[in-house]
Amino acid sequence: MATTTNSGAQAPATTPKTASTRKTTTTRKPATSTTSSTQPKTRTEQVQVLAERAVLVPMGASLLARDNLVSSVKGFATKYRTRTALERELNRYERRGASARNRFERQVRRTRTKFERELRQRRNRVERTVVQNRRRFEREVRSVRQDFEKQSGTLTGRVEKLVSDAQERITSVV
Repeated sequence: MATTTNSGAQAPATTPKTASTRKTTTTRKPATSTTSSTQPKTRTEQVQVLAERAVLVPMGASLLARDNLVSSVKGFATKYRTRTALERELNRYERRGASARNRFERQVRRTRTKFERELRQRRNRVERTVVQNRRRFEREVRSVRQDFEKQSGTLTGRVEKLVSDAQERITSVV
């Protein structure tokens, strides 16, 4: 029973210790993860690392550029080894340029033709509308003139009748 009590007593005592240890460990880990064995610990080491980087980065970039240039030059040297190969490539480039120019010219002609066609269509539509409006206006003017002539004829007839009726009355009264 003493062992049971002892282990029973230890279990509650260990749990808080483990919990507190875990808490301190978790709080310590971010601090230890920022400082590693590869990072400099002193100001002198930090300056040394920065100086090395200032030298090594441009050197690595220039070596990479040199390797790319050498591979490009080797590629050109193998591709254009002879004069005929160079002339063949130049002819190929010329054909490609000519076909691109021709494609561009066709596109320009097509665009110009489309623009001119749309312009013609719009002009024709405007001319047609103007002619239709002129005809409609002339028709309405003619109709109004005819109505006016009819009404003026009717009015003239009425006025003449009134005048003749008035003259008859005047002559019959006198």
